Amino acid sequence: MLQNISPRQHHILVQLLENRTGLSIDALAKVLDISRAAVQQHVVGLEGDGYIKKISLNKTAGRPVVIYGITDKGINYFPKQYAWFSDLILTQLRQEMGAEAFKDYMQRLGIRLANNLRSQFEGKTLNDRMDELLLIMTNLGFQVTIDVESETSKSVIRANNCIYHDLAQKHNEICAFDLALMSSLLDKEVKQLNCMATGDCACRFRIQDKQT
Repeated sequence: MLQNISPRQHHILVQLLENRTGLSIDALAKVLDISRAAVQQHVVGLEGDGYIKKISLNKTAGRPVVIYGITDKGINYFPKQYAWFSDLILTQLRQEMGAEAFKDYMQRLGIRLANNLRSQFEGKTLNDRMDELLLIMTNLGFQVTIDVESETSKSVIRANNCIYHDLAQKHNEICAFDLALMSSLLDKEVKQLNCMATGDCACRFRIQDKQT
């Protein structure tokens, strides 16, 4: 689950998930057995954070009734189980292709993603490209920093987490995807120094000289 969602807000999201046509403040208050004012307060917070939104306004003889619905962000608040399915696919691919061909396949995937992102890097200096790469990795979920290695004076990208750690432990060829992505976007050779999947405390990537 995501953080900063109170138990009451969680229950509101559950109700809106189960009632995809939406619910009013009064309907939520009734099903949750709390006051209308309390629901209103929680709804304001959820709407402000993008978990729910107004989807319609029902006009009655009395006051207009706002109907709230859950957003994609709200749906994504609930846990998903992608890892087992990804593991199934990767295991089957590796068995059918063989280890070396599977590694080549992961490299091609990294290059393909880099080609889709290349316009963001064109005409930029290496430092600017590194900043752009770190932003992309952060948006993907990595906790990354960049340092200068004292013994070589080369830049080293450090990732303190791996967004597919469990998968990488079973399929270390996944690291070839990261290397190909970084190398293609930076137009530099990238060497992996450490890997969390093999027991290191972080993944570290040294940026080498320009590829030839």
